[in-house]
Amino acid sequence: MTTIVAVRKNGIVAIAADTLTTFGNTRLPAQMDSSHDKILRIADNFVGVCGSAAHHLVLTNLLAKTPDVKLNSKEAIFETFRKLHPVLKEECFLNPKEDEEDPYESSQITALIANASGLYGIFSMREVFEYTQYWAIGSGHEFALGAMQYAYSTLENAADIAKVGVDAGITFDKNSASPITQYTVTLMPAA
Repeated sequence: MTTIVAVRKNGIVAIAADTLTTFGNTRLPAQMDSSHDKILRIADNFVGVCGSAAHHLVLTNLLAKTPDVKLNSKEAIFETFRKLHPVLKEECFLNPKEDEEDPYESSQITALIANASGLYGIFSMREVFEYTQYWAIGSGHEFALGAMQYAYSTLENAADIAKVGVDAGITFDKNSASPITQYTVTLMPAA
């Protein structure tokens, strides 16, 4: 799968990811993949997506042609993905089933969003969280969270903390590998 992290500290949001793609037991390393970056640029937003490799092309295509994409608050992200869900099902043939006990259909998407308004996570049933410090997703997320827990109190630079998180995922998760891609955004001043 992957290790994707995002960190918010000292007026900066950093998002970073490993670059390995896996298909079962097969690994596609970055040097053999012309589109190895797991972080999408959607207008002024960076969106790190984990899960199926198909998500990247689908989201790039759909979000580029959706006129009112807003990813600058919990409510806006929820509304964007709520509107996107029927399109995913009808135009892209999304299978919305995960577990029979689930209260809602799944969009099958897990992503971190970094932009000038903050740091957010969106999950399969369109749950949206806003993070005040850091978060990680993907198969290496537990290693990344542990490393960033320590790094957040000792490092001042959001990008350095994010790198520590992805490095931990790369070291311990068999589905994560270097090189790392990373982007930073300056936060808007609080109103």
